[in-house]
Amino acid sequence: MDKIFLKNYKNILNSVSFGIFTVDRQWRITFFNKVAEEITGLSEKDVLGKYCHDVFKRGLCPRGCYLKEAIKSKRDNSGGDVVILNKFKQAVPISITGSVLKDEDGNLIGGVGSFRDRYREVTLEKKLKESYEIGDIVGRDEKMKKIFEMLPSVAESLSSILILGETGTGKDLIARALHNLSNRSEGPYIKINCAALPEHLLESELFGYIEGAFTDAKKNKPGMFQLAQGGTIFLDEIGDLPMMLQSKILQVLDDKEFFPLGSTKPVKVDVRVVSSTNKDIRGMIEHNLFRSDLYYRLNVIEILLPPLRERKADIPLLIEKFLADSNLDMNRSIANVSKRSMQLLLRYDYPGNIRELKNIIENAVVLSEDEIIHHYDLSQVLFEKGPAESKLRVLRVSSQDSLKPLAVSERATILEFLDQCKWDLKETARLLHIDRSTLWRKMKKYNLSPIS
Repeated sequence: MDKIFLKNYKNILNSVSFGIFTVDRQWRITFFNKVAEEITGLSEKDVLGKYCHDVFKRGLCPRGCYLKEAIKSKRDNSGGDVVILNKFKQAVPISITGSVLKDEDGNLIGGVGSFRDRYREVTLEKKLKESYEIGDIVGRDEKMKKIFEMLPSVAESLSSILILGETGTGKDLIARALHNLSNRSEGPYIKINCAALPEHLLESELFGYIEGAFTDAKKNKPGMFQLAQGGTIFLDEIGDLPMMLQSKILQVLDDKEFFPLGSTKPVKVDVRVVSSTNKDIRGMIEHNLFRSDLYYRLNVIEILLPPLRERKADIPLLIEKFLADSNLDMNRSIANVSKRSMQLLLRYDYPGNIRELKNIIENAVVLSEDEIIHHYDLSQVLFEKGPAESKLRVLRVSSQDSLKPLAVSERATILEFLDQCKWDLKETARLLHIDRSTLWRKMKKYNLSPIS
């Protein structure tokens, strides 16, 4: 009977879809099912009686042995993802769980390891990562996928690149990715904001100067173009470049040389020029605010970044990234956003684009008192309908007659303070001298919420 039971027991374990092995108190393998054989390439007779660390080689020992942790703590362990070597010395990613093995009297006699092959899963993760992420840029929207696909080949060329897009769409991230993907990645990457400096300072920053070029020029100073030698220079906000400096930039692009301030000798340079703007350069050309010849030299290859409102499929992916970054920076462990929060985040149009979403998530992480971001943690701007409806409307209860007099008074008071604070829940709770969670419960009780 015992032999029949044991045979049936083994048949059951051999029929499951994941690998199973057992060890005794001395870490010798006592059972190895069929799936374990398939994953490792080892047969049961090859491993029975052998120490498990000799069979799995690495990944489980000496650190990360979830089976050892389970036996040591005398309770099941949740396990994790590790990499082992199979019979052919090939790395195999697996997910493993360790559990204790007891006899009929509850005495500890060894351990049970159950594991599954993660090869396909890991391969898919890599493909998804390649499709959805380059450097710090993430996205699964079709427009972004096309940009991801073109970036490697564009980066390898020597042509000038113009990145177009609204403020906050991530033009600087694209520029950095182009440099990192290029054969100039070992060279310097220099960024300068053409809108951040007045004209006379911008010229000296870009092209440098020699000693005596002006009163305070005590010694030679190399410009950004010289510092970028052999690498990439990123001219951010090129639409704000003064007309006089546009001709000097054109000279660098055409002749690969320029004159520092006060110098009569040209400086030769070898740099890749990447520029960006959020302005309508073609319109500026029509109004003689931008040189057409410079535009066509900068715009050999054009990359147009869509605004976030046109790629809302990327919002959950971006939220996940910003949550991870904020958790790391602020030592928090916020796992996700609530369903209501996600609805609000998805319906907003983000005039500030990705930068605005990042700020909203960071702000919510600071305010959150839970392991999930609730909608009352989010910025008030998400509750607004737009300029024409900037004043929030309230979903009133169908009949206040059903409320008791004190409840009617309390509801009216809360509503008054909410309107006064423009529905800033933190400020409203402070003025009412109650916790924000208490305020939220009362709002739910009296059906007070912005209209969706």
